[in-house]
Parts: sequence; structure tokens; C-alpha cells
Amino acid sequence: MSEEPWLPEPEDEAAGRVTAALEEIGRRAGSRSFEELSAQVRQLALGQRRLRRLLDAVVAMSADMDTRALLQHIVDVAADLVAARYGALGVLGDSGEFVDLITAGVDAERLKGESGLPQSHGLLGSLIADRRPLRVDDVASDPRSIGFPEGHPVMRTLLGVPLTVRGTVYGNLYLADKHDGTPFGDDDEALLTALASAAGVSIENARLYEHLKRATEQFQRRMLPVLPDLAPLRIEARYEPASELPRLGGDWYDATPLPDGAVFVVVGDVTGHDVEAAPLMGQIRNMLRALAFDRCGPPSLVVDTLDRALSTYGDPTAATLVAARIEHEAGVGYTVRWTNAGHPPPLLVTADGTVHVLAPEQHGIPVGVDPALPRPDHSRPLPWASTLLLFTDGLIERRGQDIDAGLRQLAERAATLATAPLHALCDALITRRDAYDDDVALLALRVPSSPERRPRPQEGQPGS
Repeated sequence: MSEEPWLPEPEDEAAGRVTAALEEIGRRAGSRSFEELSAQVRQLALGQRRLRRLLDAVVAMSADMDTRALLQHIVDVAADLVAARYGALGVLGDSGEFVDLITAGVDAERLKGESGLPQSHGLLGSLIADRRPLRVDDVASDPRSIGFPEGHPVMRTLLGVPLTVRGTVYGNLYLADKHDGTPFGDDDEALLTALASAAGVSIENARLYEHLKRATEQFQRRMLPVLPDLAPLRIEARYEPASELPRLGGDWYDATPLPDGAVFVVVGDVTGHDVEAAPLMGQIRNMLRALAFDRCGPPSLVVDTLDRALSTYGDPTAATLVAARIEHEAGVGYTVRWTNAGHPPPLLVTADGTVHVLAPEQHGIPVGVDPALPRPDHSRPLPWASTLLLFTDGLIERRGQDIDAGLRQLAERAATLATAPLHALCDALITRRDAYDDDVALLALRVPSSPERRPRPQEGQPGS
């Protein structure tokens, strides 16, 4: 008969067994020393649990880069660790006034005054000015207890600590009224001070991360072009960064009129997802525009020339893209001629809500891989009032989801927006409410609803 392997007991269970044994011994012997020892063991077990929860909270804070979520986590953990009924974290702006309030155990509106936020005077003001922990056993009798707005919950005891980041007070964290009715003690103050110290480092990291993300996004957006007026064609574009900073990089769009009367449009994605991808994107976009303007030929010729130019770079540079010419023939209408270099296929949405995926059997490889391989061209008429959608894979890719499923979902959404204004269609297809694993570029071009009537040139003007 085999024996079960011995496993050590969890700390809480072991302490509980020791406490129970001591209590039983003390009950039988009637000894105060055993009762005192039992109480000490219970206190030790409680301290171990709180310490473990504090360490877990510090680890969780270090992994959170969203400042608002981080602050809420700090308040929730503080109230839980100290077993407080109420918790709040007031965030200070550059002027020293409160700019935000995050709460636990009570709705933030109940803690706000007429200005909508706490005032930097009274108990909270002294906490900011002294930059030391504040412990009040009787809030009502404290002379600094002023400025509570109407409807503010009655608070009897208070424990607060400042949140500092490299000597700058970022805000304050305070708790009120323990659930067991006892005043805050030295252990509570030490625990909250330790949490605030770790929170300060996490807050600074989160702020630096957000500043870097904003700066990188601004850099990316400034490298994207201002779209020209292509009337009677209408055109809209959107760019949305990835939800995570390391994946911000090389998606782009462009549109430009050509000397032969056609319009050149392109959407592409430089391989790689880091800040270095953005300058490469700018170089490729500018090269494509110059080549399209100079050659005025089929898109395959333009992209093929780009491919050969990229082969001269010292470091390999690869990108996927769809390049297209929008051509107009009087009395016939518009046609799109395009070549696809390893990119998601465009969508053609007609006015009746029918969606065509422009994915012929022949499909080119990304540029920068093998310039010797030929690139096919494709063409398709653009019905009146139809919309051509070009986009990067970030719009249809989601973790754990097949990209074809994402393409079908995009087509279904676009079908319901076939006749919506172009700006509304773009806003609906790309929105900050979605969390993007990769950055996204979207270009939408709409054909007029009927053959345009161009004004006849007056006498003396070109064409008269």
C-alpha cells in the first residue's frame, strides 16, 4: 500500500493549527501566558498574510502601464490591506490643485465638492504640505477638519500618506474608518507607507510610458500626408496606433493626382513593429510617390521599380502594400488598376451594400524580398457611388482569431455603411473603442454617384 507524499501546509493553515492547539492548551490549563502566546501567533499569521498581499500588489502594479487603472488598483489594494471602509486617491496637477479623484468603497461624486474635486486645504492640504503620513483618531475634533462638502460620508478616523515621485507630490492616498471600528495603528501606517513608496515608482513608470507613447504616435502621424482634393472623387483616411507601444511603427497611406489624370493611392505596412519602422515607412512612401508621378504606368511597374531600389539598401527592408491607379474614361466611368504585394486585399463596397473582396488568384510577394519575381496587375470597374477600402492588417487581426474571420467581419460592417457619409464610414470602421494589436491605416475612396457634369470652359480659358 503506497503512502501519500508529504506536502508542507500553507502558512495560513499551519498558523491556524498552531493557534487552535495553543487555545486548547490554554483553556485546559487556564494559563494567561498561553492566551497571550496564542494572540501573538494569530497576529503573526495576520502580518504574514498582509505582507504577502502587499508583495502581490507591488508585482501587479509594476506590470500595469495604464495610469488610471494603476491608480484605481492602488486605492483598492490599500483599502483591502488595511481593512478600511473608505479609500481615495487625489491626483494633483501642475498647479498643485486636485485634477482627479479615484475612490474605493464610496462613489467619487460623494467625495467631491462644488468644484467637482476636493480642495487642497484642511486635512488633505496638511497632508500635501507636510509630505508625511497623517493619522487622525477623531476627525470631527481635529481643527484641520474643514471643507467637507454636503453629502460627504461621515468619517471618524483617517490615515493618509503622500504619493511622491522623485520629490514631487503626485497626490495623496488616504483611508477612513476600519471595518472593525478600531483606530489606525502603527502597522497600518507602515503598510500604507510601503504601498505608497512602491506606488510612486509605478506611477512614474506609467507616466513615462504614456509620454513616450504619445510622442511616438505624434511622430508617426506627422509623417503621414495631408490628403489632396481629388474632386469629384472623395477620399478619407484614418490612422490608429497599436494599444501597446512596442508595436507602434510602419503603417501608412498616400494619395496623389498624376500628370496623366489618374489618381495614385497606396496603403502599406513596413515589416517590423518598433520606432525604427516609421522612418523607413517615410522613405518608402516618398519613393513610391515620386515613382508613380514619374512613370505614370501600371502599378506593377511602379512597385517593381521600388523593389529594385530597395535591393540596393544595405539592410534588408521589406513591406507589404497595395498600390492602385484610379482611372477615368469619359462616358464610361472609373476603373481601379492595382497590384498587391503580400497585403490584405482591398474591399469594393457598392451602393446597394454588396461587398467584393478584390483578391485575384495571382498575388505578389512583399517588396524587398525578391525583385526578380514578376508582379501582376488587376483591374475592375468602379460602379457609381461605390467605395474602395484599402487597409493594413491591424484592422482585421485579433489575437486568437483567424484573419479571414476578421476580414469577413469588416466586410459585414462596411456593407451596412455603404451609403453613409465617407467620414462616418471611416469613423465606424476604425475607432479607439477597439484594442488594436497592431497599428492601423485605412484609406477610403468614393466614386461620384453619377457622371459628373464638368463646367464648360469660358472663352479664352484653356480648353475653350
